[in-house]
Amino acid sequence: MNHTFHIPVLGLGYSVDTPLKVARYGISSVVSIVDDELCERMRKFHSEKNNLPYTLIKKEEPDSRAKRITAYLNLLHILVTAAFSALAQEDFAAGTEINTYFDFLPENSSLKKAYEQMLALPDGEAKKYRQEDLRAKMKAGNIDVNIMSKVDKANYTKDNEHEGNDFTDALAAMRGFANSSLGSSVIISAGLNPRLYTYMENCADFYPNRFGDIKKKITLKVSDYRSALIQAKMLAKKGLWVSEFRVESGLNCGGHAFATEGLLLGPILEEFKQKRTELHSELAAIYHAALSAKDISTTVATTLKITAQGGIGTFEEHEFLLNYYALDATGWGSPFLLVPEATNVDEQTMESLATATADDYYVSNSSPLGVLFNNFRKSTMEEQRLQRIEKGRPGSPCVKKFLSTNTEFTELPICTASREYQNLKIKELEQMELSAAAFTEKFDTITEKICLCEGLCSSTYIKHGLLKPKESPAVSICPGPNLAYFSRQYSLKEMISHIYGRESISFKTLRPNLFVNELNLYIDYLKKDLNAQINELSVKKTKYFEKFTDQLFNGINYYKDLIPELKLQTDLAAQELRHQLSVAEEKLMSIAKDLNLAIA
Repeated sequence: MNHTFHIPVLGLGYSVDTPLKVARYGISSVVSIVDDELCERMRKFHSEKNNLPYTLIKKEEPDSRAKRITAYLNLLHILVTAAFSALAQEDFAAGTEINTYFDFLPENSSLKKAYEQMLALPDGEAKKYRQEDLRAKMKAGNIDVNIMSKVDKANYTKDNEHEGNDFTDALAAMRGFANSSLGSSVIISAGLNPRLYTYMENCADFYPNRFGDIKKKITLKVSDYRSALIQAKMLAKKGLWVSEFRVESGLNCGGHAFATEGLLLGPILEEFKQKRTELHSELAAIYHAALSAKDISTTVATTLKITAQGGIGTFEEHEFLLNYYALDATGWGSPFLLVPEATNVDEQTMESLATATADDYYVSNSSPLGVLFNNFRKSTMEEQRLQRIEKGRPGSPCVKKFLSTNTEFTELPICTASREYQNLKIKELEQMELSAAAFTEKFDTITEKICLCEGLCSSTYIKHGLLKPKESPAVSICPGPNLAYFSRQYSLKEMISHIYGRESISFKTLRPNLFVNELNLYIDYLKKDLNAQINELSVKKTKYFEKFTDQLFNGINYYKDLIPELKLQTDLAAQELRHQLSVAEEKLMSIAKDLNLAIA
């Protein structure tokens, strides 16, 4: 691709139609296909908006989840292809979008340089030839999709009969993508799901054709090298090639946060950098052997991309990651929540994000998945949650049931954010004869869960006027902590210019370096976790905390050695970075001291 950044998936609805807004400019983005109801309603909306026929795919239809996803992705493909084709045929006249396409490109792009050379030519046949050559080299951005592998609940008929393993949520979503007309990538996140990988083995578009081309590519979103290798080898043994590893910061990201055991982004990327050739060779050998066993004869070129995302905020950080770690691209997610031209954020939430402070962004246990979740204190979903508790009716009505996995009280799974579960759990709690303090602590843990299925879609419905009369308008949003430094709405041009260093966005407060920001998040996380368990440390937990602490110390030393490579513009900047690392090291030493005292 011509751009060196992509827009990652943003919640359920925030980037659900982002390709319609940015793909014609050559920018790739990621659509969540977790919620087939959202996909169906957005298909109706965009079909009517573009005067295209629409026929409802009812929930009761056989395999409706996969069919809805396929239909929506096909519509995106049709609309993006049409918009890009129209743009590419425009005259190179002032004010046309074809000029915007080239203006948006990074300064070091060979395509942009060729465009600027064309502009300098006098009118005539030579200029027309150059223009046609430019048109031939233009590419639309990818319409990539995201599947959270662990969001894979079993589904049942109205008679409570299991529909079968091929109809679980993740597998049906994968089938929806596999059956679509898209030639793009599926980004698999949230860990390992062997059953999903086995199902993918039956999807023809993941295999190379006789020319060696793979129509649908596989991207793994990973938090470290080891997990990347394990998952990619599993897929390679099935004849499935991982075309990209998308490395995401464990805590300095949006959405669900999968904290590593103190392993920081810099050292993780360093390992990928050092072992990239070895990684490619090992996987390619397994992959080609698997293709041979399947009698697939091809000259497929096994290219392997490595990208990174999570907390990137400046052109300098973007360039450093690309150049020092030899990355193919970076992901910029949360900042695009403040770009109405790219994402779906309602006006009230937009205003709350623009005026928020760092304290408004926090890692929570709000997700029913039982995984850390980046929450926002000023969201209307948080307001609603507290109001329901105050009224004595904690929990949410559970309509979509995507996160219904708990069978603690019921035969069929229910969601821990549901009113049903929280009422049952609180009744159990009331019979435990706990102290007031212990009761409050456990009560807060139960009622902290929020409905993500509704909350992560409602902003999209509000923005497009699609909210139904009985639907809750409460919005849940999950930005990364990096968004605390951005202070207002931005145009698409402003954000892209900021990413590529053409102009710089002014931050509302002093923003630490990307690596230091993540380091401090991990230190705070470690301190909170240790304090919660310090009175009941087992041997296993002790080893966990010791390893966590050691890896953070190793990370600090790594960054100290990295300072000369950062090529900071002034000695003062380098001095400030050393100071920030020293402050972090002192905090970590204090935590290590508390751990040693507890062990003793």
